[in-house]
Amino acid sequence: MNITQIQDLIKFVAKSGVSEVEIEQKDFKITIKAASKKEAPVQMMVQPQYAPAPLPPPAAAAAAPAPAPAPAATAPAADNKYITIKSPMIGTFYRASGPGKPIFVNVGDEIKPGKTICIIEAMKLFNEIESEVSGKIVKVLVDDAKPVEYDQPLFLVDPS
Repeated sequence: MNITQIQDLIKFVAKSGVSEVEIEQKDFKITIKAASKKEAPVQMMVQPQYAPAPLPPPAAAAAAPAPAPAPAATAPAADNKYITIKSPMIGTFYRASGPGKPIFVNVGDEIKPGKTICIIEAMKLFNEIESEVSGKIVKVLVDDAKPVEYDQPLFLVDPS
């Protein structure tokens, strides 16, 4: 299963009335659970079957939400004027393809649909995230090499 299929599955669970989807293949198992409306919209858990679930990821998951509220708090103030580009997955956010390489987008850069704006590393896979909107980058809401959650705001874009 590739990352695009996982993203489509997450979107399906979020939009449909399905409460849980579980897929098991020979080298991994993925469970996606939709929370009640009072909780977070979608929760995803991926477990490799060849090794037991390590203890550090739950600690990392517990530490990850702490930085998330700060960008989320600034996003609604500007939501009425700007488009928010959100993370399509859980992983580590990178602004460039590697150390010493040029950053994909900076504040003030014009973007169009299909332009790579960042990379999110998930399960040792580096996923290029492309813009789905046109406009000018107003603010980068996440620091480089920091963990991000599904649906966490990454960029603010001025569509005008």
